[in-house]
Amino acid sequence: MNTSDPVVYIVDDDVSIRKALRRLFQSTGLKVDVFSSAQEFLNFPRPDLPSCLVLDVNMPGLDGLELQEELTSKGIHIPIIFMTGYGNIPMTVKAMKAGAIDFLAKPFENQQLLDIVHEALEKDRQNRLHQYHKEELQNRYDNLTPREREVFTLVVSGMINKQIGMELKISEKTVKVHRARAMKKMNADSLAQLVQFAEKLKDS
Repeated sequence: MNTSDPVVYIVDDDVSIRKALRRLFQSTGLKVDVFSSAQEFLNFPRPDLPSCLVLDVNMPGLDGLELQEELTSKGIHIPIIFMTGYGNIPMTVKAMKAGAIDFLAKPFENQQLLDIVHEALEKDRQNRLHQYHKEELQNRYDNLTPREREVFTLVVSGMINKQIGMELKISEKTVKVHRARAMKKMNADSLAQLVQFAEKLKDS
C-alpha cells in the first residue's frame, strides 16, 4: 500500500480560482495538481495515493456532477468537495447522495475549505487502509487448500474437531493438521480471531 504524501486535485475552468486554491493548499504543505476541465482530469494518470477532488460544478463540456457520475461508473472512489456560485438544493442533494463530502457555495472561508479537505484526505486514507486489509485477508484465504477451506468453514461455524472429522469423513488427527495449517496461513492467533476473519470475508 502506498503511504506517500496525499494529493489534492483541483478542477475548475477559472484560472484565477485554480491559482488561488493551489497557493492555499501549498501554503499548508499539501501536494496539489490542477486541471482546467473535467476531461483533462479524467485523462490524467493519477498515482495510487490518498487524495481528494476539489471540483467546480459549472464548467463547459463535462460539468462537475457529470464528472462525479463518470468516476463512479469507472469504479473510481475519490472524496469530492464541490464548489459552486450557482448552487441549489436539488443539485446539492444529488451530489451528496452520490457520495460527495461537502458542497460549498462561493465565496467560502479558506479555513473552512482546508478543514474539509483534511477531513476528506483522512477519509480516503482510512478507506484505502480498510481496502488493503480486506484484500490481504482475501489473499490469505485464497491460499488455503480446498480441504483447509472446508475445515476453516466448519471450525468457525462452531464445530469441534471430532464433529468436523465425522462431517468430512476424515480422522480427528487429520482435522487438527488442516486446522493448524489454516490458522497459520490466515495468521490467526486464536479461534476468536479466525471467526473475526470469517466475518470480514463475508463482507468482502
